[in-house]
Amino acid sequence: MDINLKYGVNPHQKNAYLNVPNNVLKVLNGKPGYINMLDALSGWQLVKELKNATGKASAASFKHVSPAGAAVARKLSNTFLKSQFLKDKNYSNIAKAYIRARGGDRMSSYGDAACVSEIVDVSLAKYLKKEVSDLIIAPGYENEALDILKKKKRGKYLILQIDPSYEPDSEQVRDLYGFKLKQDRDNSKIDKFLFNSTKIVSENKKIDDKVIEDLIIGNITLKYTQSNSVCVVYDGQVIGNGAGQQSRVHCTRLASQKAEKWFLQQHPKVSNLNFEEGLKRASKTNLVDQFILYNQLSAAERKYFLKNLKEKPEILSDDEKDSWFKKFENISLVSDAFFPFRDSIDRAEKLNVKFISQPGGSIRDDKIIDIVNEYGMVMFFTGIRLFRH
Repeated sequence: MDINLKYGVNPHQKNAYLNVPNNVLKVLNGKPGYINMLDALSGWQLVKELKNATGKASAASFKHVSPAGAAVARKLSNTFLKSQFLKDKNYSNIAKAYIRARGGDRMSSYGDAACVSEIVDVSLAKYLKKEVSDLIIAPGYENEALDILKKKKRGKYLILQIDPSYEPDSEQVRDLYGFKLKQDRDNSKIDKFLFNSTKIVSENKKIDDKVIEDLIIGNITLKYTQSNSVCVVYDGQVIGNGAGQQSRVHCTRLASQKAEKWFLQQHPKVSNLNFEEGLKRASKTNLVDQFILYNQLSAAERKYFLKNLKEKPEILSDDEKDSWFKKFENISLVSDAFFPFRDSIDRAEKLNVKFISQPGGSIRDDKIIDIVNEYGMVMFFTGIRLFRH
């Protein structure tokens, strides 16, 4: 079965369509585009694999063929809910998973593809109703939830349903400039058995099951992220994904900067910002970002920021930021390939990272292990590279 698409990657690329094997995908509402399908099908693979590995409801927020966030269902703390401008505390497990996935990087998740492992219920639909999102893909929908979502975007919200039992062919084919590239599909298995004690290469070997789950989440997320990529994981969710950089340290810096913003969103000075009336969540998100980076703003940006607050706030100092990061324990950093130099480890330590997962395989592995030991971190060599291009 073929589904006609609005257009290809760009509007001038016409005659775009999607071939659906065995009718395993249904369009329940809206008209899909090419990038929509790249995000939806990539995101679905991630959440399906994450659910299989953890046994928990899983979700991802996809943008431009990489996850802005991914998470499993865990408790939503009052501090986290406040940082997301949410008042409701009663969410279903799949709603919790998606709220955490989207909340990992709120700015990047704006206009996302929502990908979830469970049947969409009313709890998730009501949350999504208020967010800026382009589509959702799921194995099914409750009738009332479907009715709610069909009203999004003036009735144009893209709603996709996929058969959860579908498995693709083992061979993957790609057409590029008239050439065909073929390879075996990436069937690397990432689960708790990958992170056994024999894979720990650091002197410190102390780790608990929750951290193992975080490392699983990080590695599966990077498996579906454009490379090079490094991500930071905390408490069951990706809170910083540095995707598509040519240098590994730039991946680490980007992921760490995003993670720092996530932590600082929960700082009392941020939660006490007094916004002008009538501002939507997206506007508040942008203002929080400006507040965190206030010292780097131009005069015009500062003027705009202050214009949208009822009173001028006390700006966060660098010392306050650094001491705030130290309050958070069990932060993990995951890389899709080896670290060639210590610069990424030094940057991770600044964020208070305690656990690292990487494939290993560099001629400088021994030097990387030395710096990890110096910081008292725990590091795994998984032996599995997770490039995606």
